Amino acid sequence: MRVAGIDCGTNSIRLLIADVDGGTVRDVVRRMEIVRLGQGVDRTGRIADASLARAFARTEEYAALCRRHAVESIRFAATSAARDARNRDAFVDGIAARIGVAPSILSGGEEARMSFEGASSALPAGGPDPVLTVDLGGGSTEIVLGSVGGGILGTCSMDVGAVRMYERHMAGDPPASEQIAAARADVRAALDLAERRVDLSAANGLVGLAGTVTTVTAAALGLEAYDPARIHGAVLSVRQTLDACEWFLASRHAERAALGFIHPGRIDVITAGALVWGEVVRRVEERMAAAGRMLAGITTSEHDILDGLALWAAREPQAPVTGRRA
Repeated sequence: MRVAGIDCGTNSIRLLIADVDGGTVRDVVRRMEIVRLGQGVDRTGRIADASLARAFARTEEYAALCRRHAVESIRFAATSAARDARNRDAFVDGIAARIGVAPSILSGGEEARMSFEGASSALPAGGPDPVLTVDLGGGSTEIVLGSVGGGILGTCSMDVGAVRMYERHMAGDPPASEQIAAARADVRAALDLAERRVDLSAANGLVGLAGTVTTVTAAALGLEAYDPARIHGAVLSVRQTLDACEWFLASRHAERAALGFIHPGRIDVITAGALVWGEVVRRVEERMAAAGRMLAGITTSEHDILDGLALWAAREPQAPVTGRRA
């Protein structure tokens, strides 16, 4: 079946058009644009009119691509920013008018499970099991402990992400030490709560998903341009990962802008995202060591909630209503 999954997060809106056969997802089109839907939502509780306009414009482009590629079923999901906003109905109505399906505003738990389904669909057989997947977004971070063959063992959605931490604490260039300390305190408190629901010590492996993680990975690999083929499946040591995270924390905007692999819409918030990722990696390494296991490597995956949405679109078809326009 030719399907589409669209993920509208706090920072980006992404499209996957794919052919799904059973549990196999074969990419036809994969797109990502920065719309910063969640800009200011942590402070105001509302999606700004300009943010809505950016999201609607990109959705119209994605709708045209879906028509061009004869998509039969679409699943559109919105996550942290939409679920936090008081004016989410304006977002839902505007999206439905443009693409012909009502977007699903996923709970944190639903987002976590969808991310794990997408990531696990592309994990190689015979790898570490159970594994932690961490989907580090703009407004929230989803942690799942799961077995590729045996399902999900624990999930948690933390209200920390690259945009939220940047806007709340880290607008300096580079962020000042007290800004970094405040952000670290927020992330560590969130991880304390997460551990009530997810046993980090039970993991045998760690997989990172989404734009912050792929950008940190590109830096650790020394890439000159973004190369999904090299990033997907890359395995970094803890030291490589943390060194790259610390470089971003100490860097200036101009230094980050000079990197050939970073999306322009991520240049400002990557410092906060790198801080969150570093704290997660440190905590997982500590818990695994306490259980007598070493975190030998951290795997980066290009497959995530988008793949989960494509699988959902094939499993429960939702045909777009044709001819709808804003």
